[in-house]
Amino acid sequence: MDYGVTDILMLIGSLGLFLYGMKVMSDALMKVAGNKLRNVLASMTSNRIKGVATGFSITSLLQSSSVTTLMVVSFVNASLLTLKEAVSVIMGANIGTTVTAWLITILGFKVSMGSIALPLVALGFLFTLSKKTKTKDWGKFAVGFALLFMGLQFLKDSVPDIGQNHEALNWLMAYTDNGFLSILLFLFIGTLLTIILQSSSATMALTLVICSEGWLPFPVAAALVLGENIGTTITANLAAMVNNYQAKRAAFAHLIFNLLGVSWMLVIFYPFLDFISYITSAMGNSSPENSAETIPVALSVFHTLFNILNTFLLIWVLALIVRLVEKVIKAKEDVVPEISQPKFLRKKALKYPQTAFAALTNESKRLFEGPTFEITAHALNMHRTDILSGTKIKQLVYASKKDMEIDIDEIYYGKVKSILQ
Repeated sequence: MDYGVTDILMLIGSLGLFLYGMKVMSDALMKVAGNKLRNVLASMTSNRIKGVATGFSITSLLQSSSVTTLMVVSFVNASLLTLKEAVSVIMGANIGTTVTAWLITILGFKVSMGSIALPLVALGFLFTLSKKTKTKDWGKFAVGFALLFMGLQFLKDSVPDIGQNHEALNWLMAYTDNGFLSILLFLFIGTLLTIILQSSSATMALTLVICSEGWLPFPVAAALVLGENIGTTITANLAAMVNNYQAKRAAFAHLIFNLLGVSWMLVIFYPFLDFISYITSAMGNSSPENSAETIPVALSVFHTLFNILNTFLLIWVLALIVRLVEKVIKAKEDVVPEISQPKFLRKKALKYPQTAFAALTNESKRLFEGPTFEITAHALNMHRTDILSGTKIKQLVYASKKDMEIDIDEIYYGKVKSILQ
């Protein structure tokens, strides 16, 4: 069996179609319900259980833990979420991302989406012709959903049958039959693949497909899934690099949380896989050790149980994780700009209505405490220190007989008007 450049391009194109479908679907849903989801996220309390539930719900709907985490980083940057709240949401997002694996396993392997995908594209296209914005967005969501599973179908068709290629099988066995070293190798490969694709869902889809074709045994595939959990943290950390130290802490906490989870899982890796095999068999399937067709179900169970257990274990030491992150990433004093330059009204803050409103509120407070207070005091022929001294206003008014030779218009146009523009 020959597998040439054209076949490789087909595989990459199939993965690209899957990713594009996921992006279209996620973007459309953000337009339909994104503002409500952000309001829920911005108004959540410090209750860690609510934080986990919020992260799970948002990620389950958006089908992207990266989108949820990026929102969390932006909200922490705007001081709408504390670090502890952010970490609890990220924990929930990790559980939410397991929904994608189940959708792929059930609809991609158990149901024939090929006969549904094209009619769904047609229906979605008709919706996009509507004059109503929300109907258009629902149409785009339907098209994205169909493209996602069309990409998955193409992906399944692009992966060759390993049983027909003994040379490839022997080469692969040299890397998958080295016991725990193979586990660590594929853990690294899973991390690297997710960093390259910038989507744990895409890496999971690829893993499920190649495993269903018999390319990888169950333990090695489970190691790939663990690697995906580490790789998915990189997106938020890259985004946080240009934000303040609080945002960096939130992104780093995501990395620490997933690293801790992978670490304890590696300690009980083989007994845990035996437990997953038992559950899979109890569900009426063959053992994933003996049947390649069962591996997608077993991986979905493994992914879900791992993330639920990891959250359940680490949520009780949330405060310790926060303290660790705070020790590693030290607090930095914000660089105070010139009074004529905005401090909070930055382009990044305008990405979401919630962060934009917070930035506008903080900038207004800064203006009021600075030049606006100065203008008001000087208009009354007083010094700000006198007003803040606690002296009665009547005494200050009688004492302010000398005219203050200050150009109020210059202060306004130089320090206030420039920011409002």
